[in-house]
Amino acid sequence: MLTKIDLCSMALLKLGEKSIQSLLDDTPAAQLSRTLFDPVIDALLASHPWRFACKTFDLTKNADGDFLIPAECLRILKCNGEIIGNKIVASADKISILALVRVPVENFPSYFVSLAATKLAMEFCIPLIGEQTVFRMLAALYETEMQSAKFIDSTTSVNQDIENFSLINARF
Repeated sequence: MLTKIDLCSMALLKLGEKSIQSLLDDTPAAQLSRTLFDPVIDALLASHPWRFACKTFDLTKNADGDFLIPAECLRILKCNGEIIGNKIVASADKISILALVRVPVENFPSYFVSLAATKLAMEFCIPLIGEQTVFRMLAALYETEMQSAKFIDSTTSVNQDIENFSLINARF
């Protein structure tokens, strides 16, 4: 089962550094891992509508007459209302939203693991080793992996057949 330590160690290995044993170690690598992991991964999850990170929420109005966005939401993809801060204002009594949420590391698909490790390596690069050429190489690798990951993610679900659609029925 993949852990935060595993992912950070993969990133460090991409930099030619030693892996870490704990996020609580008193090393620059562990300190960077501890500080940057959550914000970097949250930003990466929110950067694209990853299918594995999508979740539907059914919300009901709170006492103030609006809908509170769940704390696990990183980005709202679909909503029938106006988003204001951490609330949604809508005239309905119940609404459904589609959102990108935080996903535990152990649930990351393999194509996202590699992408996340490369993104973390980019973030660790300058503070840890200070090499612009390595950073540029990682940035190019990241762009390639991002394209590949988006393609894989977009083709993971099976298209649903259209049933009882008059134009299709008329053809046969």
